[in-house]
Formats: sequence, C-alpha cells, structure tokens
Amino acid sequence: MCWDPLLDREVTCVVGDWYWSYEWACHTQLAAPQPPYSDDVWPAGTTEGAIYDCARGITLTDPFPDDVVRRWSPIPPWGSPPDPAELAEDAIAAMNLRAIQIGSTPYTSENCPQADPCIGIIGYPQYFWVADEGPSTWGPITRTAAAGPYSVTATAQVDRIEWDMGNGEVVTCTTPGIPYQDSYGKDPSPECGYVYQEDGYYVLTASSYWVVEWAGMGQSGTIELDLAQSHQIVMGEAQVINQ
Repeated sequence: MCWDPLLDREVTCVVGDWYWSYEWACHTQLAAPQPPYSDDVWPAGTTEGAIYDCARGITLTDPFPDDVVRRWSPIPPWGSPPDPAELAEDAIAAMNLRAIQIGSTPYTSENCPQADPCIGIIGYPQYFWVADEGPSTWGPITRTAAAGPYSVTATAQVDRIEWDMGNGEVVTCTTPGIPYQDSYGKDPSPECGYVYQEDGYYVLTASSYWVVEWAGMGQSGTIELDLAQSHQIVMGEAQVINQ
C-alpha cells in the first residue's frame, strides 16, 4: 500500500498499468504516445525526461474526478528507479532456497531403512546424493521481483556440492548423485561417492554452492551463495564370525 497525502489514507500502489505518485498525489503512467516537443506540456527548450498521465479516481473509491492530466517529469513520478541488484536479492528471497536433505550410505538417522544404528563398512564404496532434489534444493528455479514498472528476473542453479567427509577430506560433486540400491553391491557410485578407511563417528556436511544469474533494467549480474546441511554417520569394520 501507498499513502495519499490529500486524503491522509492508504491507497493501492499499483492499479493495472498505473503507479501511485506520492509527490503528485495521483496514479501515473507513461503517456503513450509521447506528445511532440512543440506541445505546451513540455518545458520550453527541454527534450529530457518524459510526459506522464496523472489521474485520480483510478481505484474507483477516490472522490476526485478521474480526469487525466499530463505532466512533465525528469524522472518517473513514482520515484527513482530501484537498484536492480536489490530487486535481484528480492527475487532470490522468493525462491526459498534451502540446504539439501542428505542422502548417503552409511545411512543417516533420517534415511536409515532399518533400526538404528546404520553403520557403514570401512573400505567399501559409500554413496552420496540429494534426497529431496527439487527447484529450491538443486534448481533451476526462476523468480521475478518488481517495483513499480521495473522488474528483475533471476535464475538459480546449484553449481556443485562439496561433501565434507568429516575427516579433513572433501569430495566435490556436480550432479545430485544417485541413491544406492542393493543391486549395486560393492560398485562405487558413478556420480558421487567416497571410501572411508577408518572406523569412527563422522560429521558429514553437504555445502550447496548456488549461482544466480539475474537481468533487468538494462543490467545483469551474478550472485553466488552457499547453503549447508550436516549429519553424523558411523563407520565400522565388517565382523567375520567363525563357526
């Protein structure tokens, strides 16, 4: 909502193609077509700026007549253009990006298919994947943010996930990975995996590195951010029982 200084009350900021101007106390839009420079609405000798329509009564609840008055302004009367980078941040906020839900062998408590504890076997290939792959956890996802007639569109995509094994080693994967299946046996993951050599408890951390490309208002840019999720896993030795 915006504020009407004449009636001292709130007024709708945008009605169709009309944008509220606090300074002019009316809804405004760029006049189309623009009148020739010889028109009296233009200041003498001026070719800068533009001519805008100014009208009250656009909301149908305004007691003033909805006559359209044309006025000149060096900038849009609804205010100076916003910072496109800030609109890009607004677009990112609307994406609700979040860290992934970890899928892994050894299984975490969230995806253990049997009673806890789920213990991985040292020396065996372990698999890692995005358990909740979707637009807000992997991408791509596109959102647009607007302020008045200005808008910026941003598209986000995960560039890579860095898997911290909890032992000082990091595995970088550029795909969401694939979930482990019993039929894979001892085969290593073709996309994202690791082999632990020592038993123990490890804090597994998955850091998603996003790249956001945005464009609008004649500008463009790139924003990078990362989101992380951690879980504890357990590794142990396979026990051989002699009969």
